[in-house]
Amino acid sequence: MTLNFEHYFSMTACINHFIAVIFNRLYECDEDELLTDLHLLPPLPPVIDPEVALKACQEVLLKVKLLDNKQQQDDQKHADTTDCCGPPWHMNPDTSSIREEEEENDDEGQRETPAAQKQTPPAAPSESPSPSSSKQSWLLRLFESKLFDVSMAISYLYKSKEPGVQAYIGNRLFSFPDGEVDFYLPQLLNMYVHMDTEVGDAIKPYLVHRCRSSITFSLLSAWLLGAYSSDMHISTQRHSRGTKLRKLILSDDLKPRSDEPSSGDVFVSPSRRTHQRSKSDATMASGFPGAGLRRTGSNPKVEAVHEEPERLRPQREFVKSLFCIGKRLATLPTKEQKTQRLISELSLLNHKLPARVWLPTAEHQHHVCRVPHTQAVVLNSKDKAPYIIYVEVLECNSFETSPVPTRIPETRIRSARSAENLDCGTPGNGSSMTSEHRAGSFSTVPNYDNDDDAWATDDIGQLQVEGEAQTSSSDNISQFSVDSITSLESKEPVFIAAGDIRRRLSENLAQTPTTFRRDPEDPSAVALKEPWEEKVRRIREGSPYGHLPNWRLLSVIVKCGDDLRQELLAYQFLKQLQSIWQQERVPLWIKPYKILVMSSDSGMIEPVLNAVSLHQVRKQSQLSLLDYFLQEHGSFTTEAFLTAQRNFVQSCAGYSLICYLLQVKDRHNGNILLDSEGHIIHIDFGFILSSSPRNLGFETSAFKLTSEFVDVMGGLDGDMFIYYKMLMLQGLIAARKHMEKVLQIVEIMQQGSHLPCFHGSSTIRGLKERFHMSLTEEQLQLLVEQLVDGSMRSITTKLYDSFQYVTNGIM
Repeated sequence: MTLNFEHYFSMTACINHFIAVIFNRLYECDEDELLTDLHLLPPLPPVIDPEVALKACQEVLLKVKLLDNKQQQDDQKHADTTDCCGPPWHMNPDTSSIREEEEENDDEGQRETPAAQKQTPPAAPSESPSPSSSKQSWLLRLFESKLFDVSMAISYLYKSKEPGVQAYIGNRLFSFPDGEVDFYLPQLLNMYVHMDTEVGDAIKPYLVHRCRSSITFSLLSAWLLGAYSSDMHISTQRHSRGTKLRKLILSDDLKPRSDEPSSGDVFVSPSRRTHQRSKSDATMASGFPGAGLRRTGSNPKVEAVHEEPERLRPQREFVKSLFCIGKRLATLPTKEQKTQRLISELSLLNHKLPARVWLPTAEHQHHVCRVPHTQAVVLNSKDKAPYIIYVEVLECNSFETSPVPTRIPETRIRSARSAENLDCGTPGNGSSMTSEHRAGSFSTVPNYDNDDDAWATDDIGQLQVEGEAQTSSSDNISQFSVDSITSLESKEPVFIAAGDIRRRLSENLAQTPTTFRRDPEDPSAVALKEPWEEKVRRIREGSPYGHLPNWRLLSVIVKCGDDLRQELLAYQFLKQLQSIWQQERVPLWIKPYKILVMSSDSGMIEPVLNAVSLHQVRKQSQLSLLDYFLQEHGSFTTEAFLTAQRNFVQSCAGYSLICYLLQVKDRHNGNILLDSEGHIIHIDFGFILSSSPRNLGFETSAFKLTSEFVDVMGGLDGDMFIYYKMLMLQGLIAARKHMEKVLQIVEIMQQGSHLPCFHGSSTIRGLKERFHMSLTEEQLQLLVEQLVDGSMRSITTKLYDSFQYVTNGIM
């Protein structure tokens, strides 16, 4: 066939025009605009020799490749001659991997960037990149797009091996809202402790900046760093990166630049009495022997430490005092003795309040003003002594800078409230009581009505232990704790003020009766059964601070001797799935409760309000679960029962998926709660993934689904049971669409961890397999049917419940 040069050059022109359109319009137009340009190309001749066309295309593509390389060299020269702060990466068309364009000397300058940013956080990257920077990398366009969120940032920070990418992500953290980054704080700190130096250098500027600006973030970071560093060998831990950052946070080097009121500032109360620093401050400041010594749980030997910054000391000492109470309760044999000791300890703690302290599990800014000690109860635990306390707080604009509220003594009862609500004693005696009478009303309990002796604005942390040999705790114990031990062991009588007696009687008489009976072996049942609104009203009426408009009641569970890091991991897992189901509009219901890890063996837990365990329901009511629903919510056809039944089904389906994906074990009825609206809530995630009680793997079912649960749903043929299985299918489909978001939470925490849930090499692989990415929706539906049927018929579930009843009395 004779070569037609006119056709050849026509074809070459077409190809050149086509390639020009692609390279010029690829980053500047959408698909519709590109197709419009292609329709404007001149038509090709109808007949072209294939060999000639192939040879021409090869020559043209070679020419284009040479031109492209020349363009990249020109861009490199332009980048070197201009002061550009954009990330220096480009996408290699052959390997689709990110490579740095700068030489080694420029890379060293890049590594110095985080250190220079400790003082001032960098500005967020521009959302609309310039044409020159957008051509550098498709990945850069992703980083600067609106689709790039904190989850993707954490994923790239963990998986990328390029120092440039890690440094960019570290800078990008500054552009996200603080709350979104705080959710991934355990992952960030675990990567900082256990991963490469480049990752730590990328994260550190952000951590330092946040610690400098927030006391709460500083304490959370210090507590988590101590917990996650505990898995290291003691010799390695002492000089590790995490330990050094923790010392920096707990030093006085991260003070905010803004001038804040000093802890010694005088706060003028409405009664014009000054709230001064206590005598313990003066003692502390005088540098008495032992002022620089401290004991720690991991190191019982007394060791010298640097002076703790004043802005962190009050809160740390307040938390330590709560944990010391829990440790001393664990040494007592019976729950009744533990409860009496708890009330005594908290009564003495009240003498040091209000102070610049707060509950870390709460969301709103506040100061703690009082702990109603008679309302605290010890929870069910065989070996430990976790307890729940209710805390009165006064909301404020900033707990760091707002003045601490004036202390109102317990004897100072409002005359109006005492006349209306108190039936015992002469009205007004509490308010008219003279200082001599108040002083005479206490024996071993000191009088704190004088401001000079009160626990002042920030001197909670100044309290020192006198006579540490009398205590068994290896931690710092405040003076009031030693006083409580001495008072209990002393044979001298302890006299309590008359106002305190009237307040206790008021709280007890005003208590709303419930269907639960008082049980010495389970004192928490009645307290947890009482509706939260009734409890708030009752405590507020008996509180000297209850008349204030910013008064609020909070609650917290204090746990000692338990590692809550697995609980924190489970909380993140549940929180992520809850967000996914809400995003996908799947009506599953779960209740993630906040977990605060403060060391490798202590922490705080947010209580679930208006909820009691299934064990308490069966023990107190002596009814089946369905009969209890009928008793609480009415007959089958009432709206209240149907609403509670739907709530039960939606929560049961949600936690069934949680238990299957996370392999939650130890599912006896003491670890499953039932709230006042009919939801079930699973608690205690101490055995998840690769761990099980005594590592026996006895519970073989995917989740707990008893015949009582099915009865509440209306039986096997009921519409609500079919609805339950449909919800499980929808939830599993939605979860696997976002599997990477869920998987990375667990995968990052496996780094350097010795937690039981990560024993074995197949933990992450098994979790990934349970999402069943390869199955179709029809196959998933069959899988759900099999999981439900197997869980209902599981003999190990029944045997485990029987074992718990025989050994621990859990019904």
